[in-house]
Amino acid sequence: MSTPRPQPGERRLQILQALADMLQTPGGERVTTAALAARLGVSEAALYRHFASKAQMFDALIEFIENSVFGLIQQVTDREPLPQVQVRLIVMLVLQFAEKNPGMARVMAGDALVLEHERLMARMELLWDKFESALKQRLREAAHPQAVALATVLSAFVQARLQRYARSGFQRLPSDRLSEVWPVFFENIG
Repeated sequence: MSTPRPQPGERRLQILQALADMLQTPGGERVTTAALAARLGVSEAALYRHFASKAQMFDALIEFIENSVFGLIQQVTDREPLPQVQVRLIVMLVLQFAEKNPGMARVMAGDALVLEHERLMARMELLWDKFESALKQRLREAAHPQAVALATVLSAFVQARLQRYARSGFQRLPSDRLSEVWPVFFENIG
């Protein structure tokens, strides 16, 4: 008896889930299509029926990250009226998203993209630029006197925390001791 064929789109999701799972292996080994195919028990040709290239697989992961991060930002904006509180919640939720999705954290930190197509790294940089702009907008709404500078520092802080998380083999959590860090950033705002 043969196993049933996956529904349309299901195999694509399985490929992306397997890729994300492989990226969360401590040590940061580069994922090959051969290893990915072996993990799924399919041929490399089967992967290419769903994605034209490995870069396209990473594009799909980045799209998932973008939708998740900016979905979180929208949820915070919809639920919390105070922009200074929104900034803290956004930073915290993005760090928690990365903790819950270590493979995605490696993509967000850029570690998983180093030996891949340079366009992927540029796309991730664009995501961080949009993230920084979202923080900047809320800090301006909060009338923070150094909104631009603080948004830049907070974005760099989040990226550094994700890099530390990935490079520690996912041992040093991004949100670790965050309550001790908040006063440094938010001393003068609510």
